[in-house]
Amino acid sequence: MEAERSYWRSEGTGVQAEHRPPDRRQVQDIVIGGGMAGVLIAYFLQRRGREVVLLEQDRLGAGQTGGTTAKITAQHGLIYHRLIEDFGMARATQYAEQNRRAIGLYRQLMEERGIDCGMENRTAWLYTRVGQEALKREAEAADKLGFAVELREESELPFEISLAMGFRDQALFQPLRFLCGMAKGLEIHQQTRVLDVRDHTVETDHGSLWGENIIFACHYPFIDRPGYYFARMHAERSYVLALDNAQQLEGMYLGIDQAGLSLRMDGRRLLLGGGSHPTGENRKGGSYAMLRSRAKELWKGSREAAAWSAQDCMTADSIPFIGRYSGTRDHWYVATGFNKWGMTSSMAAAVRISELICDGRSMGSEVFSPQRFSVGTDLRRGIRMGIRGAEGLARRLLDGEGHPTCPHMGCRLEWNPEENSWDCPCHGSRFDREGRCLNGPARRGIEREEL
Repeated sequence: MEAERSYWRSEGTGVQAEHRPPDRRQVQDIVIGGGMAGVLIAYFLQRRGREVVLLEQDRLGAGQTGGTTAKITAQHGLIYHRLIEDFGMARATQYAEQNRRAIGLYRQLMEERGIDCGMENRTAWLYTRVGQEALKREAEAADKLGFAVELREESELPFEISLAMGFRDQALFQPLRFLCGMAKGLEIHQQTRVLDVRDHTVETDHGSLWGENIIFACHYPFIDRPGYYFARMHAERSYVLALDNAQQLEGMYLGIDQAGLSLRMDGRRLLLGGGSHPTGENRKGGSYAMLRSRAKELWKGSREAAAWSAQDCMTADSIPFIGRYSGTRDHWYVATGFNKWGMTSSMAAAVRISELICDGRSMGSEVFSPQRFSVGTDLRRGIRMGIRGAEGLARRLLDGEGHPTCPHMGCRLEWNPEENSWDCPCHGSRFDREGRCLNGPARRGIEREEL
């Protein structure tokens, strides 16, 4: 089930924007990607007086923004203890402050633009059912970074926990309503597929544009070199059920254990998530079945209203890549690798990239630099990605003809029974039964005769 079938889209709040093909003119900034990051980046640049064009190959919000669970929170799993240990207090503080700022900016923009998106303040909880040490370490780190932290050994959840850690004053909302409100007044070209980017020129299936700056906010950068993002990230899929007649929860929850669940309310409807796995590693399926089994076990009278999945780009150090695309492309920018925390990361990306373009620098957000390199994490990630790619190519050679391969780099595709799709275990590209590309970085679909 693709993101466009998600609960948000089932509400009928799809974003509308005028489709006007590019006309070969020159503009200051071209944003590629019409999700939350792309729209916010375009808005912040236009607010600074820039001439901006946004290009979206489908509809606004049709990708990951349409599949998010839409938690606006600076609580990003067990991250702050690790950030302090790996990067030090200064960089950990930058990460914390930029995400705190993002929450405030959502509230500010909602009020300024009069957007009715159901935003509600909630406490965001991490919980564990086994042990307490990991959460206690995270709580200590979060307290050092200025978060209002709460620890509890009991919760409102319908099962026993060992410990829960809460961040107060976080939020949730309806993402497409907010996106729709922010898109008003922007120049947007929907149903416009970018075919190639060369220096300042963006080639689309409706013509070309020249931009002083090019911003890749398309979830997964599809230009491999420079940047080499395909070797610096992996893709994961996760699954969500929307349930009626389930328990009403005051907080938002995320389990840190291997089989942990994500829970949040939308009105009186409960969103239950989990079952994550690396893209292309799901031959047997079972994620939806697991969630349905858990829903039946926990809330016997609940009824499934919708089910969908989403795909996330995961970095080795759990920090997004936000900033200049590479050291050799000063006029290219990127926002990717949000590690399942796309809402606050999108806002942080809009702030950092607009400041870099308009002011030449973005103080206090160097932690996001795509040019950072950590010997331990980046080397391990590079080795794992190299092994995964070699395995995919080896399977292709051993199988010979008759098994579909990814047009991105030739890795053998795996059938995903959960989604009825062909998924690439190397770099996360996905294709439907007809060979149409569902997720990048692939730049074309599969030839029909290959299927």
